[in-house]
Formats: sequence, structure tokens, C-alpha cells
Amino acid sequence: MHRPRARRYPFVASVELTNTETEEQVLGQTTEVSLFGCRVEKVKLLPPDTKVRIRIVHSGESFLALGRVVYARVGMGIVFTMIDANKGLVLEKWIARVEKLT
Repeated sequence: MHRPRARRYPFVASVELTNTETEEQVLGQTTEVSLFGCRVEKVKLLPPDTKVRIRIVHSGESFLALGRVVYARVGMGIVFTMIDANKGLVLEKWIARVEKLT
């Protein structure tokens, strides 16, 4: 079973996943986020090990990264494999806001 490398925080935001091989797009929403990945719900499941581009939109800001599906059961676990440096700051800001609330 996959164990997260960092604390996960509850975080609901719109997400768009694009399979990097087929360009198929899947829409859903995050339920949790960490510095290394997220959990995605309400989507068509992609098989484990599928490589994806991920775009998360929240409060008028967006986060972009490359990732890989770690598991696909009721929802999907996505690990970030490459994060754009500027967009990484957006993710850190979102997590800092959530940390203050927990």
C-alpha cells in the first residue's frame, strides 16, 4: 500500500488530468493535497502508472505539474513528478492557508 511522504490536508478544488500518451482529459476535484501529490474524486479512473499533466484551480489561481497515478480505487492518488517552480509556490501558499485552519 502506498504511504504519503508528507502530511495530507483536506483541500477541495477543481482538477483537470490529461493522459500524456492519449491526451484524454478527465475532470474532477481534489479532496486532499500535499507537497508531493493529491487525491482526486468524481472522475473516470485512469489505470495505475498512467502519466498525467495535472491542473488544479482554486480561488482564481492554478497549479500545474506532471504526475503519475499511484492508485485507482474509489478515487485516484496522484504523485507529482515535476512541478513548475512558479506554480509550486501556489501549492505551498494553499497548503499554508489550510495549515492555519487545522
